[in-house]
Amino acid sequence: MVSIVRFSQTGSPDVMKIEATNEREPGPGEVWLDQEAIGVNFLDVTQRNGAVPVPMPSGLGLEGAGRVAAVGAGVDNVRVGERVAYATGPIGAYASSRLYPANRLIHLPERLTADDAAAVLFKGITAQYLLKSTYSVGPGTTMILYGAAGAVGQIMVPWAKHLGAFVIGIVSKPESVAPAEAQGCDAVLVFNAGTLAADITEITKGKKADVVYDPIGGASFEASLDSLRPRGLLVSFGASSGAPPAVEVGMLNAKGSLFLTRPSLGAHTADINEYHQRADDVLAAVATGIIKPRIWGKYALTDVARAHADLEGGKSAGAIILNP
Repeated sequence: MVSIVRFSQTGSPDVMKIEATNEREPGPGEVWLDQEAIGVNFLDVTQRNGAVPVPMPSGLGLEGAGRVAAVGAGVDNVRVGERVAYATGPIGAYASSRLYPANRLIHLPERLTADDAAAVLFKGITAQYLLKSTYSVGPGTTMILYGAAGAVGQIMVPWAKHLGAFVIGIVSKPESVAPAEAQGCDAVLVFNAGTLAADITEITKGKKADVVYDPIGGASFEASLDSLRPRGLLVSFGASSGAPPAVEVGMLNAKGSLFLTRPSLGAHTADINEYHQRADDVLAAVATGIIKPRIWGKYALTDVARAHADLEGGKSAGAIILNP
């Protein structure tokens, strides 16, 4: 039997239920994947609590790693027994086994465990497109990153430093300052909306930041805009504090001809070739030691509610994975 997490209404972590179902034969272009590790991402939380709508009833999860157990007709890129991972839809990673499109599977190098793959691939691809496509970070770039001590920050900070950036990390509590510094941040601030822009001005000697990476949303939006240099870019890629306010276009002009974007992983991985190129770049960065998988917590699939509660409650200090 296969264990799968489902929910039929949005709400607290308790809305997720474990259901038993039968194995299925893969159709054309599909594989049946026996999963060894499942990545938990904040997007999963927002889908479960209703902030990001999904059709009901629904499964959860977009990231997993395991072995191919069966292949459908026309599948020639993977074979039974091979170790693979993925970091995009279709939704439904929270399961002991599942069907998945073969062409979206990533072959795992021998040295990368399933646990580490499930901890790094989704977040790594996010970091990759943010640093290399949304804004081309390089020598001389001054960037601000919220959540510098968190799971995505633990990938973005060292990668940005490798690219040559000056990184100002923003954390939510004093206890996170030292971990953010350990990742390589050049400066770290505990978030205070009222003083952030002035603090950034002081740190940068009046120049402010070229780009702000902001997954917080409503609570940080104005402070992020005010921390940018003229023609700087605000990258709003999450909304953990709620959606940002509506934007008057004239305000961007008044604050210095600023740019604003709201990128998504889906838009940067919809093309199969682009998806594989980004995944390959992440795996290469892991292989060369630029970034490292860092697992904060491992939970049994049956403990999925506790995993969500710890992530949503701000207890985690790194990646969370589920083991079926």
